[in-house]
Parts: sequence; C-alpha cells; structure tokens
Amino acid sequence: MKIKIGITGQEGFVGQHLYNTIGLFPEEFDRVPYNIDCFTDEEKLCSFVNECDVVVHLAAMNRHNDPEVLYQTNIGLVKKLINALENSNSKAHVLFSSSSQENRDNLYGKSKKEGRELLENWANKAGGIFTGLVIPNVFGPFGHPYYNSFIATFSHQLSHNEQPKVEVDGEVKLIYVGELVEVIINEIRSAKGNPLFVIPHTSVNKVSAILNLLNNYKKQYFVSGIIPQLDSKFELNLFNTFRCYIDIKNHNPVPFVQHKDARGAFVEIIRLNVGGQISFSTTLPGITRGNHYHTRKIERFAVIKGKALIQLRKIGTDEVLDFYLDGAKPSYVDMPIWYTHNIKNIGDEELYTNFWINEFYDPEDADTYFEEV
Repeated sequence: MKIKIGITGQEGFVGQHLYNTIGLFPEEFDRVPYNIDCFTDEEKLCSFVNECDVVVHLAAMNRHNDPEVLYQTNIGLVKKLINALENSNSKAHVLFSSSSQENRDNLYGKSKKEGRELLENWANKAGGIFTGLVIPNVFGPFGHPYYNSFIATFSHQLSHNEQPKVEVDGEVKLIYVGELVEVIINEIRSAKGNPLFVIPHTSVNKVSAILNLLNNYKKQYFVSGIIPQLDSKFELNLFNTFRCYIDIKNHNPVPFVQHKDARGAFVEIIRLNVGGQISFSTTLPGITRGNHYHTRKIERFAVIKGKALIQLRKIGTDEVLDFYLDGAKPSYVDMPIWYTHNIKNIGDEELYTNFWINEFYDPEDADTYFEEV
C-alpha cells in the first residue's frame, strides 16, 4: 500500500524539494495534490486532509515588516489545519516544520513553538501521529534571495555582478535542503512520530568563510569555466547551490577558446580541481540523447563537431530552454541539478560530444532520473 503524502507550502523552497524528491519513489509514495488556496477554503482543506496518510505542514510566513502579522498568520494556518483534521476525523501522521528560533525572543520563533504544541495536543486527543521538526538554517538550490537564506542572497548577488557584504560575521549552523528532505522522508517511513525532533545541523561555518568560497566559485567557475576544488560534501552542496543562481538563458552556451594554426585547431575542454569521468560520444542525425536529470552531479556537455540542440527544463516547471551549439565554434553547456536535459543532433553529419561528470558512474547509485524535457 502506497503512502499518500500531502505537503502544505509545496510551492515554497523546502516544499518543492520535498515534493520532487518524493516523486523519485513512485512505488512507495503518492503525492496528494495541494493548492495554496486550500487555506482560504475550509471545504478544500478538509478534502485535501482527508486524502492524506501523511501531512507535512510547511506553509508559513518567514518574514514580514510587522512581526505580529507574521505570528498571527502562522498560528492561523496551524489552527485551520487542526480544524480540517478534526472535521475529517483524520489520524494522519502530521509533520510540522518548526525552527531553531523556537526559544529566541521573537514572534516568529514563538509562532513556531506554539504551532508545534497545538499540533501535538491535536495528535494526543485524536490518536494521530505527530512529528515536530525543529530545523536549523537551511540552504540549497532555488531558495529565494533576501528571504530564505543569506547563501541564496550572496549567490544571487555574485552571479549578477553585485558584491555581498557581511553584516555580522558569526558562525552559522546549517543543513543542506537535500539532507533535510532525506531526514523528513525517513521520518515518514518510520511512522513513529516524535513531538520534539531536533534535527542536527550538518555543518558549521562563519559567514565570511562561506562568502570566500562563493567568491572563489564566481572567479573560477562563473568567470573562467573552471570546476573548483571541492573538499567536502558541504562544499559540493554549496557549489551546486551557487550554480543555480546563474542566469542560464544568457550564460549558455559558453564558447571555448580555439587555438588555430596550420595544423588545425586546439581547444581546452575543461579545467578540473576535482576528479570524475570524461566520456565521448557520436550521435547520428536526428537522434536525441539524455532526457534525464541529476540531484547532485555536476555535468558538462561540450560539442566539438556537428550541430546540436541542448535543451533544459527545471523539474516541476514547463519552460524549456533551447541552446544551439556548432562544432565550427566549439562551446559547452553545464547541467544544473534538478534540470532534465537532452542533446539532439540537428545537423546532417555525425555529432561529436564530450561529456564530463564529477563522479564515476555507479549503477547502484546512478543519480540519474529519466524525464522527457
């Protein structure tokens, strides 16, 4: 029997990552459709809750000029959810996203702590299962600058020719959004509940140290196309986060520097400060390769002969980005994580392509998910 999971706040930063990752396990989970309008229509919210074995309550306001509005909004959302749970006689497993700010003297933290306690009381009375997730600072791809994380803000600024400033250079405890999603999914699988689940951070860094890394990624990767040295899982996650803030439409395809003489031409495909695997392919006219995406891998397609169309589409969206490459003017496109991509030979001759990826292919852990662009 598949577990039916509904996510309030599915459109948000953590919500979209959780929704997309749950979609990687179609034999185990069903995703219950959710719309932000549910919280303005009692009947819709009850119908949504009634379909769910699990409700992950992420819907919340994180920032507002008036802290009282923020507090009342977040408590109001919890009370509406509880009302829907009671009206539908639900015994679902409810997971609530609280914050490490719970015990700080601010109305946001207060709204999170009180919301968690209200849902715990509902579970005790109704016989439901409850998990209160106390979450550290979260970063990762597709977070909103000036809202979700200072890392999102810094990455956006650096990739748009602005220079970030460190206001307070403190140490920050962080968790990558993919790591958080893994914790949430494992908690869903356990079905045990935990009213006060303090999720441990996975890294501690000074703000200035993170900015130094991001500045290096801009200098090496964004400006020069060099894959930087990545000494830890945190640095890989930070680099993949930075990459998603680059303006893909205007940045790609990136031309190579050709060195020509009487013998022909010489082109450097890639400069690496990490390892990985380089492959070579030929593709016949009219044939398409790919139509898959990755959640952690860094990948480069370099066209060295023939004419190609490379297409990208962010998972969960409809916009398809088209990039035309020609071996007469060699160039490359790097694949952001969570973008399905393909390459098609649109010429009359064989297409020659070099592929680089930052890790060896492992069929047991391929991080390759097929979806048509």
